[in-house]
Amino acid sequence: MVVKTASFGISGIDGYLVEVEASSNRGLPRIDLVGLPDAAVKESKDRVTSALRNCGLPISSSHITFNLAPADIKKEGPIYDLPITVNLMMLSGHIRLNLSGSAFIGELSLSGDLRPVNGVLPMTIKARELGYERIFVPSPNASEAAVVDGIEVYPVHDIVELKDFFNGMREITPAKPQPKTKSFSNDFSMDFSQVKGQFEAKRAMEVAAAGSHNILLVGPPGSGKSMLAKRLPSVLPDMTFEEMIETTKIHSIAGALFSDGLIRTRPFRSPHHTVTAVGLGGGGSGNIRPGEVSLAHNGVLFLDELPEFNRSSLEVLRQPIEDSQITITRAGTSCTYPCSVMVVAAMNPCPCGYYGDRNHQCTCSPRKIHNYLNRISGPLLDRFDIQVEVPSVKFDELRSTELSESSAEIKKRVDTAREIQRERFKGSSTLCNAKITPAQLQKFCVIDKDAEAMLRNDFESLHMTARAYDRVLKVARTIADLDQSEIIREEHILEAIQYRMLDRKYWQN
Repeated sequence: MVVKTASFGISGIDGYLVEVEASSNRGLPRIDLVGLPDAAVKESKDRVTSALRNCGLPISSSHITFNLAPADIKKEGPIYDLPITVNLMMLSGHIRLNLSGSAFIGELSLSGDLRPVNGVLPMTIKARELGYERIFVPSPNASEAAVVDGIEVYPVHDIVELKDFFNGMREITPAKPQPKTKSFSNDFSMDFSQVKGQFEAKRAMEVAAAGSHNILLVGPPGSGKSMLAKRLPSVLPDMTFEEMIETTKIHSIAGALFSDGLIRTRPFRSPHHTVTAVGLGGGGSGNIRPGEVSLAHNGVLFLDELPEFNRSSLEVLRQPIEDSQITITRAGTSCTYPCSVMVVAAMNPCPCGYYGDRNHQCTCSPRKIHNYLNRISGPLLDRFDIQVEVPSVKFDELRSTELSESSAEIKKRVDTAREIQRERFKGSSTLCNAKITPAQLQKFCVIDKDAEAMLRNDFESLHMTARAYDRVLKVARTIADLDQSEIIREEHILEAIQYRMLDRKYWQN
């Protein structure tokens, strides 16, 4: 006798179908698992048989073989406990229904309860795409799976409940899908109105948010670099439903999904400077998992104390920052994760932190300063569109009772600039000025004669690279959008170049 149920696996951020087949044959009571199962999958037979016995559900005393197809892809994790259990219950006569059109995902405890698993959202999306009518998941995963419309999601607490449901003895109410336009409030506790002084740095953060540009903040300790960075999400545009889905899929796969259903606010990831290259970029010795750069997808990756990061870890970011995706290859497998992020970095100008500060004397030698700053490679530095100095705050600024501009006011201008960019790039894969392609640069970054003369002069005097030239134009395009100007004028180029002068100021000394 052969029975079959449907389940799913994860490849990258997408699911794929896994057919769990079971065959009962004469022979000594025994269970075999084939189809490239890893250690966690092989242990399923022990969890499943113990759970069934503890729930008073005897299993067939014969030789049972399970096949996880396709057999040439390695199966990982405990997610196949539930489909294996359902097959055993069908072979043992506890369930007598045809379960075509149904899919099963879940880990089993020895008592028969279902435990939550990672990656339910992308697997549910795949089930809907393949035409499955319903999917059975652990109850803690139900709100996540219910995000997907067009398929019934059944939350299951234990295998006895599932058996009774199929035998018509109990009802399980499908989880209700959340509406795409569900109202929610971006009630950020951190607001730019709380930042005293730092008008130039706040302007730079606004420009960065308007064009999704990477930004580097350089200044002495206590000047407010981290404070500015942590308030950036409060001025970023609201996420689209597609962005919410893609972001939630990544967090679901990584087991970092702590909200009910969708992630509705842009991620803000701030890894410690001791993070490894694998932790930052993704990977692992076993299952390939997304790293911090992918978990920050559609949001902000904040790197505080940038020179303290291991150089090999930072170099992992060079290609993902440019391509908005990272491909991780291990023996026999390869995964690609999206990582369209705004990289915000903060650093001191020297080891003691007070080089160039007007209130404190620097105690570092020129060699120490040079070695400290050169922990960051030139190519990585070039990938920061905006580099801005954050000086120490004056006493009068701290004591001022004048209200600073709120995040809500800044966000209105950012939203207007982003809407201009959406109209400009309609029909292309480009979404913002930071991602303008070389082919689009000449078409959309039109400058007048005065601006061209200024750009030529500064390009030669500052010894800009071709990449720096491109980024100056992209930032100038964003500044012009904030001014709602179609043509990039001289003042736009001037401000953009000011945001590129910081690396020359320090690195040439």
